[in-house]
Amino acid sequence: MKRFVVAASLAAVLFSPVAAQAFCGFYVGGGGADLFNNATQVVLMREGTRTVLSMQNNYQGPPSDFAMVVPVPVVLHEEDVKTLPMEVFAKVDQMGSPRLVEYWEQDPCQPDYGYDDIGPVRMMSGAAPDAEMAADKDLGVKIEAKFTVGEYQVLILSASDSSGLDTWLRRQNYNIPKGAEPLLRPYVEGGSKFFVAKVDPKKVKFVDGQAQLSPLRFHYDSDEFSLPIRLGLANSNGTQDLIVNILAPNQRYEVANYGNVTIPTNLDVKPETKTQFGAFYAALFDRTVEKNPGAVITEYAWDASTCDPCPGPQLDDNDFYTLGADVIGGEYWGLVLTRLHARYGKDDMKADLVFKAAEPIVGGREFVVDEQSRKLEERSRPDSTNNFQARYAIRHEWTGPITCKDPVRGRWGGPPDDQIADSEPLAATNIAFAPRGQVSLPALVKQDIPEIGVQAGVPLPGKVNKAAYPGCTCATSTGAAGGAAFAGGAGVVLALALRRRRR
Repeated sequence: MKRFVVAASLAAVLFSPVAAQAFCGFYVGGGGADLFNNATQVVLMREGTRTVLSMQNNYQGPPSDFAMVVPVPVVLHEEDVKTLPMEVFAKVDQMGSPRLVEYWEQDPCQPDYGYDDIGPVRMMSGAAPDAEMAADKDLGVKIEAKFTVGEYQVLILSASDSSGLDTWLRRQNYNIPKGAEPLLRPYVEGGSKFFVAKVDPKKVKFVDGQAQLSPLRFHYDSDEFSLPIRLGLANSNGTQDLIVNILAPNQRYEVANYGNVTIPTNLDVKPETKTQFGAFYAALFDRTVEKNPGAVITEYAWDASTCDPCPGPQLDDNDFYTLGADVIGGEYWGLVLTRLHARYGKDDMKADLVFKAAEPIVGGREFVVDEQSRKLEERSRPDSTNNFQARYAIRHEWTGPITCKDPVRGRWGGPPDDQIADSEPLAATNIAFAPRGQVSLPALVKQDIPEIGVQAGVPLPGKVNKAAYPGCTCATSTGAAGGAAFAGGAGVVLALALRRRRR
């Protein structure tokens, strides 16, 4: 029996050129220039009280000096911070991204070689100078550490007053946006330090006017496992997406201070979904958020070194060490990749994301729960291991002759011998750029989705306001998305990104 593995991609043909706001913070433009974050990812690795935070970010705006500020719980030193290759974020995003598979019903009269022998088919888819940065005691700001990593000139600041920190940054020629001080205040009052990374533009590569910044990684120890997102709301330009990818030994995570819901999965869809998978998934995700306001969506929870189907290269020990296994004891066996996706506006997030350990779940697999009817598992459910993914299937029923007395229907696998799979598997990444409001979700699904009030073939009431969905992925992993936040894949706001004014 042939075995094929597939996933459809949200390639450029599926995307509309929509600007995406995604950053763990905000950019500040000098002279009235607007800077918005775009296509960001965050990956967190957690073991015990240690957190390793890896961030990737691109921004759109003038290719000139800028900096960023990220709140951190402790003083970081040079050995705690490093730059990373960009490629690892793409692998994380691929692993956790939604995927589309295609099946053909097998000959009902052929011998049953075992259900495990069949699988889905691959398918095609469309530092500022020392004197200038000296702490001003009157403002309550102190430089705790200073060092250079790659193109970044890093300062670690402490502050006793948020107004003083706001003033200090302005005096150092950072053009702070209006309304930043109240966002700084809870971090200052909570005793946070501030990771200030100025970028040397001479060391930055720009492609089509967009900076290609080296991803940053730093680690620290803290009892609380959280992700600071409020500080970046100051440069929010509407609705944002945040994708958080978390790697942890034998442990799935969800948020402790917001609602949690899993994305509807294991849905059969019509063949035309193949050419508009990005728009389909955007519609499904948006409907899930609409019916679960304020909730964070779980899109993936699976052993980080395996996948089924695999939409791209699997993560390996080198990737795990790059993302933090080297500072959590060197262990990488049994890591679980959790992908969390949030969509929110400027006034929606009143607190940073706090994570908690969650029980294992399964769902989105070609797993038969009733042999007689060949019914597959639906939605998510508790289990002893994590095997949950956002997976959608196009199925072609058997159209050939049935000549046996006891045909067995509902066995799915690769195409007939006269058909050939036509593409390498690609992940549904960068979903924030998928067009919004251009497809009807009920028109593409072949079954009802009661948990979000969707009936197959029955139009949803009202019309989608396309302007309300600018799209953005901070994939983050949390990771990904690609995805996908520098703060993922989805508008992540982790840091306060500041563009320096020229003198």
